[in-house]
Amino acid sequence: MEVLAIVLFLIIFILILKGYPVALTLGGTSILFAIGVSVFAPEYFSMSFFNILPSRIMGVINNYVLMAVPLFIFMGIMLEKSGLAESLLETMAMMFGSIRGGLAISVVIVGALLAASTGIVGATVVTMGLISLPTMLKRGYKTELATGVIASSGTLGQIIPPSIVLVLLADTINSSSRGSESVDVGALFSAALLPGLVLVGCYIAYILVTSFVKKEDAPAIPQAEIKAFRGDNFKSKIIKVLILPVLLIVVVLGSIFTGLASPTEASAIGALGATLLTIIQKKFSVTILREVSKETMKLTTMVFFILLGATTFTLVFRSLGGDEYLQHLILESNLSPLMFLLLVMAVIFVAGFFIDFIEIIFIIIPVVTPIFNAFDMNMLWVGILVALNLQTSFLTPPFGFALFYLKGVAPPEVKTSQIYKGIVPFIIIQLIIVGLVMFFPEVIFLNK
Repeated sequence: MEVLAIVLFLIIFILILKGYPVALTLGGTSILFAIGVSVFAPEYFSMSFFNILPSRIMGVINNYVLMAVPLFIFMGIMLEKSGLAESLLETMAMMFGSIRGGLAISVVIVGALLAASTGIVGATVVTMGLISLPTMLKRGYKTELATGVIASSGTLGQIIPPSIVLVLLADTINSSSRGSESVDVGALFSAALLPGLVLVGCYIAYILVTSFVKKEDAPAIPQAEIKAFRGDNFKSKIIKVLILPVLLIVVVLGSIFTGLASPTEASAIGALGATLLTIIQKKFSVTILREVSKETMKLTTMVFFILLGATTFTLVFRSLGGDEYLQHLILESNLSPLMFLLLVMAVIFVAGFFIDFIEIIFIIIPVVTPIFNAFDMNMLWVGILVALNLQTSFLTPPFGFALFYLKGVAPPEVKTSQIYKGIVPFIIIQLIIVGLVMFFPEVIFLNK
C-alpha cells in the first residue's frame, strides 16, 4: 500500500514536468488513482475516502488565514496600476545615480520596496524590465549585470513580507503537522524580514564591488542630469513617491509584528491603503478598479484551485500511508536531522529548475513536514529556509519564471544566454544566505 503512495507521487511529479495543468493534475490524478486502487485492490483503499474529501475542501475554503491571499494580491496589483514602480525607479535613480552602480542599487532598493508592498513577482519584474533595463543599457551598463539585478530584485517579494509564499507555506505546514506545534503566519513574517534585508544588502554589496573592480560595467549618471531632476518639487516627489509607500508598508507590517492585527486584518488595511495611494497619485478610476478586481480574481482562483488539488493529493497520499512510509524509511536510514534537511533543500533547489514554487509547496512540503516534526525540528526555521530556497525557483534556468518575464520585455538585442549568465552570481548569493540561515540561525535572530 505504501509503495502505491510513492507511485502516485511520482506519476503526479512526471505529469507536472510534462506541462499538464497543476491543479487538475494534482486533484484529478489523485481521485482517478484512488478509484483505481479501490476497485482493483479494495483491501488497500476504500471508497469511503470520498466522504472525507468535501469536508477537507470546505476546510480550505473557510480558512481565515487564507483570506489574506486575495487581499494582498489586490494590494499589489492596485499599487502596480498606480504607477508607483515607475515613479520609485525614477526618484531612486536620481538619489543614487551619482555613484558607480547607483542605478543598479536603486533597482535593488525599489525591488525591496515593491516586494514589501506588492509581493507579485511577475508584475515587479515586467515593470522594472520595461522601465529600467533600456535605461541601464543606454547608460552603458553591462547586459549581464543589468538583467541579473532586475531579475533577482524582482523576486524579493518571495521572501520579504507580506509574502503570499509565506502565507501559503505556513498554511501547508500547519495542515500537514498533525497536531504538532503550528507555525503562525505573523511569526513567519517576522522571521523572514531580516534574511530578506540581508539578501538586499548582499545584492548591493555585490554591485558596489563589481562597479569598483570593473568601472565600465556600471557607470554613474552625469551630475547635470541629476541636478535637473532635483530642481523642481523634489521634496514633494520624495513624499509622494517614497514616504507614503514606506508608511503603508510600516503600517501593514507593524500591525502584524506588534500583534495589533492578524495578517488577514493587515492585508485588508494594505488593500485599502493601496487604493488611497492610487487616489493620491491621481491614477484611480472605475476602469482601474475593474482591472484590479479582475486580475485579483484570476490569480486568487488559480492559487485556490491548486490548493484544492493539493488537498486532494495529500489526503489520498496519507490514506495510502505514504507519509508514514517515508517517515519510517528516513528514520530507519539513520539520517541525522541536518542531513535530512540538506537532502530536502537539495531536492527543492533542483525541483525549482523545472516547476514553480506553488507546485513545490503543495507537493513536497506536505510529504516532508511530518518527518521534520518526527525529528522535532523548529518548523519556523525550516519554513524560512524553504522560502529562501523557493526564491531561487524563479531564477534558475531553464524554467525560471523571472527570466521568462524579463526576456519577454527586454530589447531584441538582449540574448537569453546573457540573462542566464547575469543571474548566476545572484543565485550564488542566495545559496550563501540559505547556508547562513541553516548553520547560524542565531545570527539572524531566529528561534531554534
